[in-house]
Amino acid sequence: MSDTLRIALAQLNLWVGDIQGNARRIIDAAGQARDEMAADVIVFPELSLTGYPPEDLLLRPGLHRRVLVALEEIKRQVRGISVVFGYPQQASGGLFNAAAVVADGQLQGVYHKQHLPNYSVFDEKRYFVPGQQPLVVPIRGVPVGLTICEDIWEPGAVALAREAGARLILNLNASPYHLHKGRERLAAVADRVGECALPVVYVNLVGGQDELVFDGGSFVMDAEGELALQAPSFVEGVYLVEFALGGAIPQPLPGTLTAPPGEEESVYQALVAGVRDYVQKNGFPGVVLGLSGGIDSALSLAIAVDALGAERVEAVMMPSPYTAEISLADARAQAEIMGVQYREIPIAPVFEAFKQSLAQAFAGLGEDTTEENIQARCRGIILMAISNKQGKMVLTTGNKSEMAVGYATLYGDMAGGFSALKDVPKTLVFRLAHYRNTLSAVIPERVITRPPSAELRPDQQDSDSLPDYAILDAILERYVEQDQCAEEIIVAGFDEETVKRVIRLVDINEYKRRQAAPGVRITRRAFGRDRRYPITSGFGRG
Repeated sequence: MSDTLRIALAQLNLWVGDIQGNARRIIDAAGQARDEMAADVIVFPELSLTGYPPEDLLLRPGLHRRVLVALEEIKRQVRGISVVFGYPQQASGGLFNAAAVVADGQLQGVYHKQHLPNYSVFDEKRYFVPGQQPLVVPIRGVPVGLTICEDIWEPGAVALAREAGARLILNLNASPYHLHKGRERLAAVADRVGECALPVVYVNLVGGQDELVFDGGSFVMDAEGELALQAPSFVEGVYLVEFALGGAIPQPLPGTLTAPPGEEESVYQALVAGVRDYVQKNGFPGVVLGLSGGIDSALSLAIAVDALGAERVEAVMMPSPYTAEISLADARAQAEIMGVQYREIPIAPVFEAFKQSLAQAFAGLGEDTTEENIQARCRGIILMAISNKQGKMVLTTGNKSEMAVGYATLYGDMAGGFSALKDVPKTLVFRLAHYRNTLSAVIPERVITRPPSAELRPDQQDSDSLPDYAILDAILERYVEQDQCAEEIIVAGFDEETVKRVIRLVDINEYKRRQAAPGVRITRRAFGRDRRYPITSGFGRG
């Protein structure tokens, strides 16, 4: 046996459904790890052949035919290194979330994931049958046990691998990001290490897939629970760890420990990754967004430019008669600082045309939010027209606080293909704007400091319609993310009338959220995949 075992961790950004392309990435990375790192084995993320999550693509027979072709191609092309990768395997007993070990043209073994997550954004029991048995394969003489993602979060699978003789655990992951997820992973793996006293190589996916963002952060933990290697977050790469052999348990040699990003930094990186991959993987040449002079659109513009480059971003200021001069000035200033294409299209003529067309229908009725919504819809029409003509995707700019209580206009500011801030509460929007300006000052300071306003009527401010955002976000945190009832929130010290009003707004606006663009998930309870409530419901109305 060699004195060391060299393992490459392939933290890659793979594309759901691109089976041939993902197979090529696996083959190329294996060759790199063999030739440039002298690695004995390379480990890829969960379901790396199909990308994660493939969702109902798994129900298509054609997908599985392509998977088998790709599997044979990997077996044919990869030599001189063992390859461990994830794929869906159809076998007697059903469809399994599997991991294959391939070496020198041979399939050395296949492991079936034992713990299938069926909560939050996961619904693996819709597709897969759980495995029952461990898999231990020798790699350079070391008995290595395989596990997949949730297997490391729950007791059982790692213990079975150890009982089967494993002295090292490889764990393939597609673990999506939310704030503080990195330390939760470390704690989960430390629990398994504490139970079984085996080192763990944890390889995670990176990149955006619809609402989900995978942050990488792959790592190696020794049998004492200490980190030996920590890969960067949100960065593709192949990272090497070397294990010293000779003792009963392989010992990882110290490697690079990349410090995890702070809160605002990690959220910002997730938003950038989510926007970049949604736009690029769906083939859009760029994005267009409405730049109002307010903080939400200002932050969205910064994210878009950081994700795609200024040359692929267009900002459109659409002033109304109620738009403040400082809003115009601040929008122009940020567009110039960031170097994006910028245009101004006043909506007053369009707005007046709509009012004239509706004059008979509105006869005898005073102005109200209807006219405010018409203005928002004028802007939505303009942005969608530019999108249709140029092929650019409209990036919407609303935040989670607004979406929660319906402070957004269907077919107006909600019109678009993707939302950077959909899961970002307003109070976090302010923190992220401050953070982005620490990198380089691109958002004018008074955009951050002036009171938020939709500018759809004279002297309007958000506080006219909503509680202070610090109070609103605290109530929403408890009601939306912690599922607390009104009584629990009130007992915690919040005003009863305010709590009941906010809860009512959340409940009655489910129909709006169901029609909203997808957006980057950065919390445990995003609207959409995480939180699925009925539109029609009598709960809480009695």
